Amino acid sequence: MYRRQRGAQEVCWVDVSRCDAADLGPDLTRDAAMARLYLRRPDGRLVGGAAAFTALWQSLPRLAWLGRLLGARPVVWLLEAVYRLFLLARPVWRKKIVRSR
Repeated sequence: MYRRQRGAQEVCWVDVSRCDAADLGPDLTRDAAMARLYLRRPDGRLVGGAAAFTALWQSLPRLAWLGRLLGARPVVWLLEAVYRLFLLARPVWRKKIVRSR
């Protein structure tokens, strides 16, 4: 969905399941990248989880307002808690999707 958004061509998308380890950078392992969303900011700083989502949204013109709104520190902390709960439920959710195909 994000890759089809206007402005997505400005984002360097990396398929962590298939890329060279060097493409992840020295501070990110493939296992960590597969476990949750990470985004590398233009300055090279790595952010993960809810902060990565809000940074991604801010980089896409259509979603920039959402990234700014939800990117405030107290809100991002709440989003991070929700994201961690989602990550716990994700394996069950994925199994249901695979079964329904």
